[in-house]
Amino acid sequence: MPKPRKAGVSLDATPYYHCVSRCVRRAFLCGKDTQTGTSFEHRRGWIRDRIIILAKQFAIDVCAYAVMHNHYHIVLHVDRDKADAWETREVIQRWHSLFAGTPLTHRYLNNEPMTRAELDAVREQVSQWRARLMDISWFMRCLNEAIARRANQEDD
Repeated sequence: MPKPRKAGVSLDATPYYHCVSRCVRRAFLCGKDTQTGTSFEHRRGWIRDRIIILAKQFAIDVCAYAVMHNHYHIVLHVDRDKADAWETREVIQRWHSLFAGTPLTHRYLNNEPMTRAELDAVREQVSQWRARLMDISWFMRCLNEAIARRANQEDD
């Protein structure tokens, strides 16, 4: 029986993980739907492009992936040393490339004057974001959510 990623990931045991993500409601991810004759082959490109974007921002390397008609497999390598080496500014920039960020982190990037309490808040936020940028669940969330939103919009 499948386990949630947070229950099965131990970077101390291994930094490599094989993840699988399936579609719901008998939906087609890619390929041709034999019942309707609709082709969803173009979605393979969506997935590939999103994987490339995320691999550039996360401290997670993509070792391999395969996209099937209703699911995909992806083999990931978590590079903890890479994430730990990022400076504060780099963590913020990586996070902002995926999410809106906070007013404080935008002020930090703009080199605006900040109080000690504000800088402490930024450091705390950066610590959380650094952890998320090497978290398989966050990687998969960013991949699946973007693809699901596009597919749902396309499917109306």
